[in-house]
Amino acid sequence: MGEMVKAAVFPGQGCQRPGMGRDFFDAVPESRRTYEEAADLLGWDVAAVCFGEDERLNLTEYTQPCVLTTEIAMMRGLAARYGFEPSRFGGHSLGEFTALVAAGALPFAAGLRIVQMRGRLMQGAVPPGVGAMTALIADDLDPELVSDVIGGLEIDVANVNSAQQIVLSGEAGAVAEAEVRLKAALVDRPALRFVRLNVSAPFHSRFLEPIQAPFAEVLKELGGGLDPIRASRVTSNYRGGFHPEDREQIRMGLVLQISHTVQWRKNMAVLAAESGAIWEIGPGRPLREFFRTIGVVCTSVTNLSSAEKAFAASLDRAAI
Repeated sequence: MGEMVKAAVFPGQGCQRPGMGRDFFDAVPESRRTYEEAADLLGWDVAAVCFGEDERLNLTEYTQPCVLTTEIAMMRGLAARYGFEPSRFGGHSLGEFTALVAAGALPFAAGLRIVQMRGRLMQGAVPPGVGAMTALIADDLDPELVSDVIGGLEIDVANVNSAQQIVLSGEAGAVAEAEVRLKAALVDRPALRFVRLNVSAPFHSRFLEPIQAPFAEVLKELGGGLDPIRASRVTSNYRGGFHPEDREQIRMGLVLQISHTVQWRKNMAVLAAESGAIWEIGPGRPLREFFRTIGVVCTSVTNLSSAEKAFAASLDRAAI
């Protein structure tokens, strides 16, 4: 497709940082109103948690609505200031909910309440210290081979992020054993390494299956405004491709996403196939690096300054 088709992608939990979105809040009325709307809906000062040194920012019950609010505030700010109107959307884990809101497939109010409940359920799913997550980093990773090596352990492939990164999630002892097995199985990969993730639970693993039923009830109660036509422009982490135009199938995909693999590598492929330009909107920029591994340029906007530079550059390219 041509240059005019833009995709917006949104990072998930882990991209949060104190002060995120503050410049948009200060300079763009539409962004400020987004934070105020979120505070009215949730009953606590979302902006204060995002902008200050508040330890709640790293508690997933607060992290999830804070990240979604910030990303939507940024998105609305870009629309107001630069006329930014993407027509394809994707998001990584929590970011999939931001993508649905940005696409107009899910009302902002519903999205906020859903992710707050999602965070609350995820926080309570597994006692602290029981689970762990680790990122396997090496060249030419094969998800099937990785799955075979870790077979029999209480551990799952949580994210297939790129050909160079796969995240594993499960019982803490099993994660340690998986690292030992994979070092032996992939001994021919000199650059192989592991990075333990600072998380409160083993996300996207079998250990979160017990919260699928209560989260399905949350979606049933709060997701009545879900627009399946608009959702079909948003990639599904669970399915790999775009969401189907079926409300129940979309809900099922969002429920299963909690305990299954985030198929981000597949998401990137379908977004790149249908978009001439891909923009990452959020307080961090992990997705840009993943797109780089498939040879696709992804422009990251993490603050107002980077937005001004990015849109100036895009106007220069359009004028050539």
